[in-house]
Amino acid sequence: MSDSKAHAIPSAQNESKLWWAFALTGTYLIAEVIAGLWLNSLALISDAAHMLTDAAALGIALAAVRIAKRPADLKRTYGYHRFEILAAAFNALLLFAVAIYILYEAWRRFGNPVEVQSVGMLWVAAFGLVINLISMRLLNAGKEQSLNLKGAYLEVWSDMLGSFGVIFAAIAIYFTGWAWVDTVLAVAIGLWVLPRTWVLLKETLNILLEGAPDGVDLAALTRSIQNQPGVLDVHDLHLWAITTGKNSLTAHVVHETSSSAKAIIERINAILANDFDIHHSTLQCELSRCARSLEDAIH
Repeated sequence: MSDSKAHAIPSAQNESKLWWAFALTGTYLIAEVIAGLWLNSLALISDAAHMLTDAAALGIALAAVRIAKRPADLKRTYGYHRFEILAAAFNALLLFAVAIYILYEAWRRFGNPVEVQSVGMLWVAAFGLVINLISMRLLNAGKEQSLNLKGAYLEVWSDMLGSFGVIFAAIAIYFTGWAWVDTVLAVAIGLWVLPRTWVLLKETLNILLEGAPDGVDLAALTRSIQNQPGVLDVHDLHLWAITTGKNSLTAHVVHETSSSAKAIIERINAILANDFDIHHSTLQCELSRCARSLEDAIH
């Protein structure tokens, strides 16, 4: 016997705000790259790489909302939620390449300094700060209702700090003439992006490999099922995520003959939803361990 609960479709009520934030961030990203090349500011180019993470996060959030609306079919029974993870993995690989380029360019500039136009750099960074503040305002209202939106909000918030750093570098260069400040800041931003990119890549690989989602204590979850009245054993338990926040679970539950399988499933599903935020489960109730599980236990 089995029972399951359907995934909740992600809310699209914040989609228009995501579009506005994405448009603002994308426009500034292009402007910052052009300005960085024109003004010889590696810090601006480095900050643009960080801004790329913001645009990617907003784009992924939009894609997740849009594509999640498409129903599952006979070819893709889980629907299209995994698209978010594929896009995130591509984004991580791209960011690694950009960060490595920035660090290489910084190393080259230490030996051959170039003139940096600090006034133009200051105006571009100040404009970026305004864009970040507007985007944060747009995303703030719905960040507690959507994990995608919350991730995008945190990306924009962290980029705001980068804008402050570029503004500081521009002022320092203007008053002191120390062009190396631009290069040092570029290295700092590049080194800041790399660890976050590595974490993103690890998380996406874990989901693609169908590993147990972070934040779920599998041992505690197993004990919670085993401690239910009438449950004798639980085995063949698998926990994975289709995409961020959409965890799925399957398990075989051995129960007493006198216990109702339907009642046991209802209690377990309630625990999974309330204690572990798992809303898609398939449970098979058995009166004894199935032959395959016994064979696996022997080996």
